Amino acid sequence: MFNGNVLRDALLSAANHLSNHRKQVDDLNVFPVPDGDTGSNMSLTISNAARELEKLQDETAGKIAAVNAAALLRGARGNSGVITSLLFRGFAKGIGQEENVTAENLANAFTLGVEAAYKAVMKPTEGTILTVARVAGEYASAARDEGKDALAVFEAALTGANAALAQTPELLPVLKKAGVVDAGGQGFVLILEGMLSVFRDGVIIAAERVESEPTVEETETSRNAAGEFETEITFTYCTEFIVNRNAECGKEPQELRSFLESIGDCVVVVDDEEIIKVHVHTDHPGNAIETALGFGQLVHLKIENMRDQHERAKHDAENAKKAAPKTADRAEVIESVEPTKEVGFVSVCAGAGITEVFRDLGVDEIVSGGQTMNPSTDDILRAVERTPASTVFVLPNNKNIIMAAEQTIPISSRKVIVLHTKTIPQGISAMLAFDPETGNEENAIAMQKATESVATGSITFAARDSDFEGHKIKKGELLALNNGKLSFVETDLEHTVLKLVKQMVKRDSQFMNVFYGEDISEEQAAALEEQLNAKYGNRMEITMVNGGQPIYYFLISVE
Repeated sequence: MFNGNVLRDALLSAANHLSNHRKQVDDLNVFPVPDGDTGSNMSLTISNAARELEKLQDETAGKIAAVNAAALLRGARGNSGVITSLLFRGFAKGIGQEENVTAENLANAFTLGVEAAYKAVMKPTEGTILTVARVAGEYASAARDEGKDALAVFEAALTGANAALAQTPELLPVLKKAGVVDAGGQGFVLILEGMLSVFRDGVIIAAERVESEPTVEETETSRNAAGEFETEITFTYCTEFIVNRNAECGKEPQELRSFLESIGDCVVVVDDEEIIKVHVHTDHPGNAIETALGFGQLVHLKIENMRDQHERAKHDAENAKKAAPKTADRAEVIESVEPTKEVGFVSVCAGAGITEVFRDLGVDEIVSGGQTMNPSTDDILRAVERTPASTVFVLPNNKNIIMAAEQTIPISSRKVIVLHTKTIPQGISAMLAFDPETGNEENAIAMQKATESVATGSITFAARDSDFEGHKIKKGELLALNNGKLSFVETDLEHTVLKLVKQMVKRDSQFMNVFYGEDISEEQAAALEEQLNAKYGNRMEITMVNGGQPIYYFLISVE
């Protein structure tokens, strides 16, 4: 078995080992676009936890595991970082409040970690870090069942992880074609190797270089903010359902809305020709259901007791405070500003010009980030808490930031709605679709729908040599992406823009916005604008904006 000090040292060793091989993991990314790569995101995530662990001495294994999990959550960057944090959140549950790591709780820790990660991913893909962690857990459980000790159980987990990692190319054709294993899975193996160095040999692997600091220098353990704030609950039951409309009933959805407003509040009734989506807070959910049956059949019915939820949240918050680390130099607690309005907005973006656009559209807080610099959950949480609103919409504007943004939902003091905006143009379209006269849920639906009508093109450079989807790519060549997918490879920038725009423009296209980056001169932008207007100006409104964004020479939206 291993005590708390040994577990702490093992996790510090893991952080150093991953940091030392960070570029190796980055280079496994098949898609050559410069991004907040897997190795960087996982390393920055676990390094955030290491800073907290260094403060602890002579604590139980359970305490070490809990502090590690909380710091990982707050520091999680990118999808790979979030999944890593979820694996260790489950790991902490498996260790529980135990004094030592044993064969039994270690095997349980692997199992619960895998369960937590799989549940959080909407469509789990085999051949990724999830597979590697799952097989590691299976090997660990098998060793435990054979009566092996804690060290042998951990060694078995690493054996299973390596076996699964080697098989990832067989599960994902894109990996096999590129001749590489999964980057996230490799990162997880490196973490286990770093830990084993301490468990087996008592050696903390030393860091070979100093890592760049995340945006937020200090972190704190997770808190249950919902339980720490008193909330006036007027009605007890949050009631939601969908009505499959009966065309023969002859009733209008407005009738249902009027009735629901008479028995509760927070009423949202959104309808189309086939369904009516309903949300209401009421003391009489049965009456809401009975009346709704007059409009058609009910599906996806959900009723939650909000008073009970709040009491449980308070109980959890009190327990969390009792269990909080007692180190003298704990990180500063994030303070929330007082809400002065109903709705606010947080957007992730980079570039002075793009930032100004989002500010003009009403965004309250900007989180600096995007490609190559995915912000952490903590970065986004701080922006949410600085937003003076009861409900905050978050626009990640990058598919690799969505999961980190969603981790703020249970730990924020206000309601957070994360829109799945994957590009800057999608974020702008979502903001334009916001209607202050309608409810939050209606706006969430409308804003998300607005992102579907905009096509996004982007031009960047290849960060490494690659053979991707039939394209032989050399480092430094221009990459043209159409809605996130590699369209073609070029060497002439002007020709690349015109060719990509030609692919994007449709017969009914009306608007084109071109954001040029920090590496594009005003003269280059003006010359390109002249060519675009000559070709499309008679049928489209074309706007050229100095976005100032890094990495991407041009971001193009067509609607």
